[in-house]
Parts: sequence; C-alpha cells; structure tokens
Amino acid sequence: MTGDQKRGDRNLRVRVKTAKRRTNASVRWLDRQLNDPYVKRALIDGYRSRSAYKLLEINEKRKLLQPGMKVVDLGAAPGGWCQVMAKILGSTDQNPQIVAIDYLDMEQIPGVIFLKKDFLDDDAPALLSQALGGKADFVLSDMAAPTTGHKKTDHLRIMHLCETAAEFARQVLAPGGHFLAKVLRGGTENQLLADLKRDYQTVAHIKPPASRPDSAELYLLAKSFRGA
Repeated sequence: MTGDQKRGDRNLRVRVKTAKRRTNASVRWLDRQLNDPYVKRALIDGYRSRSAYKLLEINEKRKLLQPGMKVVDLGAAPGGWCQVMAKILGSTDQNPQIVAIDYLDMEQIPGVIFLKKDFLDDDAPALLSQALGGKADFVLSDMAAPTTGHKKTDHLRIMHLCETAAEFARQVLAPGGHFLAKVLRGGTENQLLADLKRDYQTVAHIKPPASRPDSAELYLLAKSFRGA
C-alpha cells in the first residue's frame, strides 16, 4: 500500500458521534465496525460476517478444506464460515455436505443443513450426527459464550465450549479428519491439549490476520485424527 493510499484511507475514516442513548463502549464498537477493512470487504464480497476471512486465511495456509468433505459447523450464525465452505466443498441442496448449528437464527444457505439449537443441549450431538448421516471429515467451532468482562470467567466459559466440541469431534470424525475451535489467549487446558495430541497427528494454536490484533482469540487446530 502506497503512502497516498494510506492517507486516502485516513481521510475516508468514518467518525462516530456520541448520542444520548449511546454509551462510550457502544461508540467504540461502532467506530471499530465502520472502519474495519474486513467488515468493508465482507460487504463487497457478499459474506455475512468478517469471520469468513479468518477461515479463508486459515485454509489458505493449512489447506484443510477439500471438495467432497462432510463438515459440521458449531456456532455457525450468521453463516460466514458456511458460505466459505459451501463454495469450496461444492455443497448443494441436492447433496448437502455441511451441517450447522446455533441457538441464534441463521438465514438459509444453499448446501447447508441448519439446526436452530443450543449445542450444549443433551440431544444436540445426536441430532447433528443424524443430520450428517455418517462420519465427518472436519468439525469447526467458532462458538463463544457472552463475555462478562472478567477474564478468568470468560476463559473458563470458552474452554468449556471447546472441550465439549472436541469430545463431539472425537465421536463423529473419520480417521484423517480435522478439528478447529476458537479459544482465548491464556492457555489451553493441559488435559485438553494432552487428549488432542493423543488423538491427532499435529496440534497447534494459530491466529489468522483477520483476527483483530487486540483480540485475545486464537484458534486451536488439530489435524489428522487417528481414530476414536
């Protein structure tokens, strides 16, 4: 990027004004959203969320997604990851290869079977397996619990989601399959790492460029499942 382009970007920056019903935190969030280059790219490219670029960047480097794979997307709404995967996998309504779940609403995406349900519900794993109709090649989780502002509590909450997703992946993955899940910086639990290293050939933490530098989020990638 040239110096003229950088100056042009600064000149195009959207300034968010305060309002009576707008808190300082909401002003900062809105300012960040309106001036985030990935948010702008998502609007242009037709993705439902900026998180689509996280998966695109991870996949570009790690070469995880392949046409014909069967995939489970945990915490899928609003659907950015499903959009990316449907295109790469060649998933269609006639031959859906993606099963997604979220307790939030998600508008339909061609080639995606969507379950509106909390993944932590007791019957969720069985419903996902039934919709999948066989073994999965990839289980992804972008799930995140609502933040409390207390770092230790937030870390424990997201690690619980990750551990539950990892156990589900262990039950549904075919040998050679992969597992990708969001965690927070602060250390993945030792027992979880030990279990993943036992069950997969390689385990690593990664932070794609689309993940905001000031965010504590990381992604835990476990490749090549050895089999339950």
